[in-house]
Amino acid sequence: MAFDFERSEELSLLVRTARELAEQQLAPAQRDSERARGVADDLRRGFDSVGLSRLELPESLGGAGLGALARVLVNEELGAGDPGAALALDPAGVALYAVEELAGEGALGELIAPLLDEPGARALLALAPDGLDLGTERIEARLPWVAAARCDLLVLLDRRRAVVVREGLELEPVPGSGLRAAGASSLSVADAPVLARYEDEAGASRALARARLHTASLLLGVLRKASEYARAYAQERVAFGKPIAHHQALAFMLTDMHAAVELARLLVHEAAWWIDQRRDDAAACAACASAFVEVVEASRFIGPAGVQVLGGHGFMQDHPVEKHNREARALSLLLGGVDAAREDAGRVLAEEAAPVALSTAQGEGEWTS
Repeated sequence: MAFDFERSEELSLLVRTARELAEQQLAPAQRDSERARGVADDLRRGFDSVGLSRLELPESLGGAGLGALARVLVNEELGAGDPGAALALDPAGVALYAVEELAGEGALGELIAPLLDEPGARALLALAPDGLDLGTERIEARLPWVAAARCDLLVLLDRRRAVVVREGLELEPVPGSGLRAAGASSLSVADAPVLARYEDEAGASRALARARLHTASLLLGVLRKASEYARAYAQERVAFGKPIAHHQALAFMLTDMHAAVELARLLVHEAAWWIDQRRDDAAACAACASAFVEVVEASRFIGPAGVQVLGGHGFMQDHPVEKHNREARALSLLLGGVDAAREDAGRVLAEEAAPVALSTAQGEGEWTS
């Protein structure tokens, strides 16, 4: 099967716009955004002015109606600038996927679209904690960590359904965590009435897959920036009469970092292609889970390696690599983390392999009814 990743002129312009926003506004303000646990109003206005908050909203609701490939390309640029700010700037976030996949366009217009016109509003998607029954009329739960300082709408998702709550939501800051610019907090849901409940197992799987892809593409941007910064530093830092990048061991490490980013990008783009094709839900969900796993595994190498290249400077806020490492760790914990994604990808592969194994056994005369 052929995958065509050639960018249209419109998509190329969108990516350039996102890169300029990240380089000229998000990155220079990243430390200020962390201290404020949020983004400045001028950053929010810049984000809204180029239409990035409505990127995947259907055209009938005033959005751009673009697909998953556009989203991952934009997210990589925003993640390279500041992933926490990127989350804070996006009112709908990955909650859009759960509402769209399980309830459709009408629910998007009722629940998500109004948030886009309210400055600073945030919708959050979280996996239902273990033991929480989403079939009840009122929800009582505590989420130890969410990447937000504000929550106007919460969507809780499990394997077959989603519930929406809007009341009884209380956030408390979590100091010292990653994604500080998003406003990291713990979230308590106190006897909240269920605003809406949707049941669709295939829709729930697809919503989770799209959310993982969204997160993976932000993390990809972090890793790209970490790799680029480490390479630039190594080319300028001189030791034993030459740049440290010219020493063989470090040169190999920098090469491996770059290769890891490129491999992860290929899987992220392939998964986005599957989502946009809407031809095979199982394959699309497995591709998104696999892409998430690959990017997280790459982060476990690239993050510490970037710090190692800088040595003692890697732990100082004078350089961004400590932030890259911290943000990568935080992003890898979202949506159940890498273990849950690995299990989901493995489950699909096992289901695909079972008929082949059965057919082989029958052909060899090893199957008896």
